[in-house]
Amino acid sequence: MVFEYPITREMDHVDVYHGIEVTDPYRWLEDDMSLETAEWVESQNKVTFDYLKTIPFRENLKRRIKDLNDYEKIGSPFKRGDYEYFYKNSGLQDHSVLFRRPVGSIENEEIFLDPNTFSDDGTVALRGIYFSEDYTTAAYMITEGGSDWRKAITIDVQTRKIIEDTLKNIKFSGLSWKGNDGFYYSSYDVPDDQSVLSTKTQLHTVYYHEVGDSQLNDEFIFGGNKQPNRYVFSFVTEDQNFLVVSASTTTSGNQLYVKDLKEKNSEFIQLESDYLTECSYVYNEGNIFYLSTNIDAPNNRLVSLDLTKPEDWSDVIGEKENVLNVSTGGGYFFAKYLIDAKSRIEQYHLNGEFIREVELPGIGSAGGFSAKKNETELYFSFSSYTYPSTIFKYDIETGHSILYEKPDIDFNPNDYMSKQVFYESKDGTKIPMFITYKKDLSLSGKNPTILYGYGGFNVSLTPRFSSTNIVWLENGGIYAVPNLRGGGEYGDKWHNAGTKMNKQNVFDDFISAAEYLIENNYTSSDYLAMKGGSNGGLLVGAVMTQRPSLMKVAVPAVGVLDMLRYHQFTAGAGWSYDYGTADESVEMFEYLRTYSPVHAIKDDTEYPATLVTTSDHDDRVVPAHSYKFIAGLQKVQKGSNPTLIRIQTNAGHGSVSLDQRIELQTDVYGFIWQNMKFMPEI
Repeated sequence: MVFEYPITREMDHVDVYHGIEVTDPYRWLEDDMSLETAEWVESQNKVTFDYLKTIPFRENLKRRIKDLNDYEKIGSPFKRGDYEYFYKNSGLQDHSVLFRRPVGSIENEEIFLDPNTFSDDGTVALRGIYFSEDYTTAAYMITEGGSDWRKAITIDVQTRKIIEDTLKNIKFSGLSWKGNDGFYYSSYDVPDDQSVLSTKTQLHTVYYHEVGDSQLNDEFIFGGNKQPNRYVFSFVTEDQNFLVVSASTTTSGNQLYVKDLKEKNSEFIQLESDYLTECSYVYNEGNIFYLSTNIDAPNNRLVSLDLTKPEDWSDVIGEKENVLNVSTGGGYFFAKYLIDAKSRIEQYHLNGEFIREVELPGIGSAGGFSAKKNETELYFSFSSYTYPSTIFKYDIETGHSILYEKPDIDFNPNDYMSKQVFYESKDGTKIPMFITYKKDLSLSGKNPTILYGYGGFNVSLTPRFSSTNIVWLENGGIYAVPNLRGGGEYGDKWHNAGTKMNKQNVFDDFISAAEYLIENNYTSSDYLAMKGGSNGGLLVGAVMTQRPSLMKVAVPAVGVLDMLRYHQFTAGAGWSYDYGTADESVEMFEYLRTYSPVHAIKDDTEYPATLVTTSDHDDRVVPAHSYKFIAGLQKVQKGSNPTLIRIQTNAGHGSVSLDQRIELQTDVYGFIWQNMKFMPEI
C-alpha cells in the first residue's frame, strides 16, 4: 500500500544549547491552540483511520474485545458511616457506578453516583470521592476530556444534592476533610491567555476550602511562592489531629512536614528535609508517627518517631533484601514485599513483631490491605497474567481469608501458562521477564509477540490480568514483560541504574529481552512488536531508532519523545530526576540528544511499521512529542512500512471511557497483526 502522508511544514527554527545549534523544524506543532495544528491533526487522523478501516478482521476483532470486556466488575467495598460503598460495572458501561448499601446488608443496594450520566459521550469521568468526618457530606472530583485538571463537587450524602459551587482548577491532588466544615486540596495557578493543556506548571499550593464559601476565599496553607515546590500533597490523619504535607521538586524524593491541628496557628514541623530521599507517612498513634523511608535503606524500612523529638528515629520493620511498602488496617501493619516482581504479604504488630505471612492464591500481584483503625476485616485483590483480578475478604485478627468476588470471564486459565525467566542484558546484568502464552503453543520462531516495557520512575511492573490481552493470547500470541532497570522492582539501586546518564541501560535491557525471545525461538523480528506508554513510549521510540530492524512493529503510546524540551511543558520539569535536562550541562545535553527519539531519526532508513498513539487532551505528556516524532519519521521512512499517528480526541494520558479503550485496543492489535501478515481466527 502506498501512503500519501500529509505534508508537514518545516520552519527555520534553531535552539542553542551550550553553544551548539539544534534545528527544530516542527516547533509550530507545539502550539495546540493554532488552527494549523488542528488541521494537521485532522489530516493525519484521516490517513490513519482510512488505513485502519481496510484491516479485514477489524470488526470481528472489535467484537471479540468487546465480548471479553462484557462481564460484571465489582470493586472492593469500603465503609463510610452507616453505608458500605463499592464500584460496579455491569459489563460494557463506560464508567463503573458507585453503589451503596447499609452496613451488614447484602441487599438494598442503590446507585450513589453514576458517572455515565455526567456526559453524553462518556468523556467526563469520576476521579475519587471523599467524605466528611461524620459522613454527612462528600466531595467528588471529575475530569473532563481526560485532562489532569479536576473539578470538585460537594454533595449532601443523604439527598445527593449539590450544596455549593463547583471548585475548579485542582490538579495532582486528592481532597482531605478536616472535620465536617471543609477540606484541603492542591492546585497550580491557571495560565493566563495560554494553553491550559501545555503550559508549564511550577508552583503547587495547598489550600483549605470551607464548604459554602467562595473558592476565591480559600486559605493558603503551604507551597506557592513561600515554599516553592512542583508537587505538594496534603492529608489529614485518621485521628483528625494532624495535617501531613509532602513536598517535592521531582517525582523522586520529598520533604515531609506535620502541622498540629489541635493548636491554632501552630507551625509546621519538618520531619525530613532531603529532596533526594523518600519519606512518607504510614500511621500515627497520638504523637508517635510511623514513616516509610529509603534513608539508609535502599529497599525501604519502617521507622517511628515522637513529634516532641522528631530527629530520633527507631526501626520498626528494618530493611530486608526485598523492596518494602507498608499499609495499615485494624491497628496492624501489612508489609508488602516484592520478590522478583511478585507479591509477599506479612502482618505485624505496631511494635514491629511479626505475626504471620498472609496466604495468597498463587504467584502474582496482591493489592489493598488497608482499612481504618477500628475495622476488623479488610479486602485485598490478587491477579496475575493468567489469574483474573479477584477480591478476597480478610479477617485481620485470625488471618483467615475468603473469596469475595471472582469475575466470570470467557477465559480458561488452565489453557495458558505464565513463567518467569532471567536473561542477561548487554552489561551482564540479570533481568527478569514474564512470558505468557498458550500451553500447547509450538515455539516455532514465528509466533506473534508483544514485548511490553516501561523502565522508569521507580515503577514496578508486576503480573496483572488484562481481559483485552486474552484476544492476543487465544490467537497464538505471546505476551512478554521484562522488569527493566529504572523501575522499582529491586529498590533504589535498580531505579537509579536506569536514570540520567544510565538511561541507555533501560534501552539495552529491552533490546536484550527481544534478543532472548528471538534466540530461544519464541518469535523472530518479523513477528515482534514493541509496545509501551508514556515513559514506555520513550522506551519504544529510543529502541526503534537505535535498532529499527529488530522489530516488525512499534507502538509508542503517549510517549516522552523530545528529550531536549520535555521539561518545558506542564509538569515535565519534575521528571528531571530520571532524565536530567538539556540545560544543566553540555554532557547531559549530548547524552539526551543521542537517544532522544525526535532527534535520533536518520535519513533514508527503513523503520518498522509504526503506530504512534496520543490524545489531544493529554496535559501530562503533551501530544506535541508524538506530533514532532511522526512528522520526522514520515519524512525519512524508506520502504513501504506504514508510519501513522492515531490521535484520540477528548482523551488525556490514556482513554477516558471503555468505548475509547476498546476502539484503541482494536486498532493497536489490528495494526500489529496486519503488519505481521498474520490472520487471527476471530
